[in-house]
Amino acid sequence: MTKRPQQNEGFAALGLDPRIVDALTALGYEEPTPIQQQTITPLIDGRDLLGEAATGTGKTAAFALPILQRFIDEGGTKSPGPLAVVLVPTRELAMQVAEAVHRYGKALGVRVLPVYGGQPIGRQIHAMQSGVDVVIATPGRALDHMRRGSLVMGGVRVVVLDEADEMLDMGFQEDIETVLKASPAERQTVLFSATMPPRIEAIAKNHQRNPMRIRINKPVAKAGEAPKVRQQAYLLPRAQKMGALGRILDLEAPAAAIVFCRTRTEVDELAETLNARGYKSEALHGGMTQYDRDKVMRRLRSGEAELLIATDVAARGLDIDRLTHVVNYDLPASPDAYVHRIGRVGRAGREGVAITLVEPREHHALRNIERLTKHKIEIAKVPTVADLHARRLDVTIAALREVLAADDSEHFRVVVDSLSSEHDVVQVAMAAVRLYHQATTAEVEEAQPVEAPPPVKTQFNPVTGRDMVRIWIGAGRQAGVRPQDLVGAIANEAGIAGALIGAIQITDGFSLVEVPEEVAEQVIKGLGKSNIRGKKVRVRRGQ
Repeated sequence: MTKRPQQNEGFAALGLDPRIVDALTALGYEEPTPIQQQTITPLIDGRDLLGEAATGTGKTAAFALPILQRFIDEGGTKSPGPLAVVLVPTRELAMQVAEAVHRYGKALGVRVLPVYGGQPIGRQIHAMQSGVDVVIATPGRALDHMRRGSLVMGGVRVVVLDEADEMLDMGFQEDIETVLKASPAERQTVLFSATMPPRIEAIAKNHQRNPMRIRINKPVAKAGEAPKVRQQAYLLPRAQKMGALGRILDLEAPAAAIVFCRTRTEVDELAETLNARGYKSEALHGGMTQYDRDKVMRRLRSGEAELLIATDVAARGLDIDRLTHVVNYDLPASPDAYVHRIGRVGRAGREGVAITLVEPREHHALRNIERLTKHKIEIAKVPTVADLHARRLDVTIAALREVLAADDSEHFRVVVDSLSSEHDVVQVAMAAVRLYHQATTAEVEEAQPVEAPPPVKTQFNPVTGRDMVRIWIGAGRQAGVRPQDLVGAIANEAGIAGALIGAIQITDGFSLVEVPEEVAEQVIKGLGKSNIRGKKVRVRRGQ
């Protein structure tokens, strides 16, 4: 009999049931990652495990697949309580892990339940009572179910602590200890952590039996090959951070980025400032309801938002496929926190960028991070206006090359033939490029300050009888902007009567418009969502 070809010979060789291997094949898994190669067989054999591995190394499958194999080995019996409990730091990670376990074990009929705060507990209790094989829970909600009697630990064979260091940082140590003490002494205990501080070692010593230890480092770039995560730092005073961040974002042009701040207040203020300057930003912090958090994540994953401004705690457990950049607006409180942050990019072989804004007094802390990560962080210069012009021209050139390669522009030849009878063909091409460039890129802020802007001055307008402030608009004569365009946009988008608008000044690269102080924010928000001469523009308070 001819052997059926297997794309996953590597997984089959680890001792996994053919049904699990077939599920992996259907999901596109080809070969085990290093962590899966080292852990799956020992975990199937029942060994305890203490693993140091960063997010993105494949550890979810490394512990999930052996749990599914145990489910098969024990006959798939539907016991009153779960076979396995997996503790994770956040709601988002609970949902991701539960989805993965469900996909791997769908053909086996495994019942998987994510359990977390922010969801009605009655619904979770009903699901528990109906029967569940694998529970993925945040520590606090797991403890809540244990106290209510809805989570029965007597039949648990496996307890997994995923992202253990993050759970400890979030204050869950006591809850974790309670869950472990309530589970059978003969259980298998699997612990994964991105770092291995003494508190993790203490949990392993107290709750594991002769654990197998593994450490999975992120892949090292080959000689002459760029690292998967490009790390850069900018040294500058705190007052210059906002202006520098705008230029850096313009130069980097991230598809999606997380910008980390220390406090909720700073998150809200930075998100509002970036939105006023034309960026599509969303705030995420612990003071938000679960409904608002879900709404923010939907906008980011769908591409409606490009920047997520967040605190460390709020962003824990998030997995965003589109993420290309991580920005530390504030230097992390510890080197371990830095490792967690930058671990969100450069996954699955994709390249990522980690950018840190560092105040001069924090220079020593940056050196500590370099020592821990064993990686030199490049100190870069804040981009100049010339750098931004060059970057945008590069984007234009790349777009034109794509059009030329497509070779489907023949129907435009009549336009070129007509104009070339009157003008040199090179001049025609330059004019076309200029029109395309202006239509697809926002104007560079010629006067954009990297240093802190002086306080906005209000001036009394005797005609309107109001205090007036100037609004800066990132489009001017070169974009074809006229006074009537500005008046119309303000009147239509911000609902401000034209009679209230004061002096208008239009330069080549930007425009300034006086509006009453009490409606300035209304005007900024309204213009930030609209088009002027067919283009999105940056809008902020002027000087």
